[in-house]
Amino acid sequence: MKAWRDLGINYIQYSNIAARVVREALRIELRADAAKRNISIVKFTPWVNGKPVPRKKVERDSES
Repeated sequence: MKAWRDLGINYIQYSNIAARVVREALRIELRADAAKRNISIVKFTPWVNGKPVPRKKVERDSES
């Protein structure tokens, strides 16, 4: 079994933790560029009566 499963987290959580650790280990001059990659955009399409309603963009920090 994978170590992250033994800890009770899923692969996405494990991946986010590993990425955060790598970004924190970078030299100060490289951290700003790496921090920009930490932002993700999620698109949700709600459906009502079998038809999609207009999308909304939600920007979120991926550290959650």
